[in-house]
Amino acid sequence: MTISAKLRNYMNLCGVAFEEVPHAFAFQPAKAAEETHIPGRRVAKGVLVRADDEYMLAVLPSSKQVALDNLSRWLGRKVRLAEEKESVALFEDCALGAMPPIGAAFGIETILDDDLVESDEVYFEGGDHRTLVHVAGRDWSRLQGKAGHCALSA
Repeated sequence: MTISAKLRNYMNLCGVAFEEVPHAFAFQPAKAAEETHIPGRRVAKGVLVRADDEYMLAVLPSSKQVALDNLSRWLGRKVRLAEEKESVALFEDCALGAMPPIGAAFGIETILDDDLVESDEVYFEGGDHRTLVHVAGRDWSRLQGKAGHCALSA
């Protein structure tokens, strides 16, 4: 498997230049960061959550964990982690657990952690457990479009 076709198409549509960074199999983005010797704060991960009946993608550095209470306060709604099996239909061309943190490519609202808003460069899982995608900060912003942001990590 390689990066998601939906993700690749979306990045091309946005005119974003990207680099694929292959690495040994790593089930978690933090492990991929270790494998590639990239600081965890530069590797973004997506966490699928449910706010009422709506799926959302919380995006934060791989070195951090989502603070559901912060996100819940910011949204003004109760938020819970989605079960991994819930992601299968939403990220159908991705390996289980390797969803790219670009909700717009998949029609999912995205909320960014404040730590990722002004990044110079960002790496993220591309849809498999063997490839990171590297983009410049300006392109990361373009990919995120109208994503909101808050202090959603602990």
